[in-house]
Amino acid sequence: MTTGAHSPAPVTQAVVLAGGQGSRLRPYTDDRPKPMVEIPGTGTPIIGHQLAWLAAEGVTDAVISCGHLAEVLQDWLESADLPLNATTVVEPEPLGRGGGLKYAAKSLPRPDEPWYATNGDIWTHFSLRSMAAFHAERGATATLALARPNIPWGAVETDEFGHVLDFIEAPPSPYLINAGVYVFGADFAPLLPERGDHERTTFPQLARERRLAGFRLPQGSYWRAIDTAKDLTEAAKELARGTSGTAAATSAPSEDGAPAQA
Repeated sequence: MTTGAHSPAPVTQAVVLAGGQGSRLRPYTDDRPKPMVEIPGTGTPIIGHQLAWLAAEGVTDAVISCGHLAEVLQDWLESADLPLNATTVVEPEPLGRGGGLKYAAKSLPRPDEPWYATNGDIWTHFSLRSMAAFHAERGATATLALARPNIPWGAVETDEFGHVLDFIEAPPSPYLINAGVYVFGADFAPLLPERGDHERTTFPQLARERRLAGFRLPQGSYWRAIDTAKDLTEAAKELARGTSGTAAATSAPSEDGAPAQA
């Protein structure tokens, strides 16, 4: 950034996609939507942790996109002592991820400003402000957070002769993945499909136009997708060890926010 350049305006609004059924989390999701599943040992559902994190990062208004068992989530939001203003929307019919995101974005209080979005099953801690600055510096229309998850199996290292040299438990993956957290410019929502998956339409188009950026989670960041009962168990263990604010579930590159290579 050049000397004397103005810092970008803070991002103060967000969409949380909280309509997932969470079939792989049954029986926990038999009577509640996936984001309402409690992180063991916290007494708070996943979405409660998300809203607290968003508020700590400067978000004042959140739009919660509901679907499966929406009334359970809505009742909790009405009774909880929230750190920000929360509005819920319910899709009139299944619109797909891109259509659902576009539908929710229509309820953002400041449509002419950038906004965050996160999937409703992500438990993470990193600086959204740094990600927003990265997004603004690159003039991107959309920026994805990128994580490097640990491989769930042990790895075996060998030499060129096939001799086993070492066993490595759950090493970092050589690949970056979409971490389910985003910064979008004010010009992004009109590019979303009315129905369907934006990751198959809008994102590839933006990538071809060099308007899609990738923000690598900084070294020491914590990130976990809560997809299965095992993920809940692992999250509880990390919490008990006091590592849920550090790189327990993912290891990230040392260069904060380095752009990913396509």
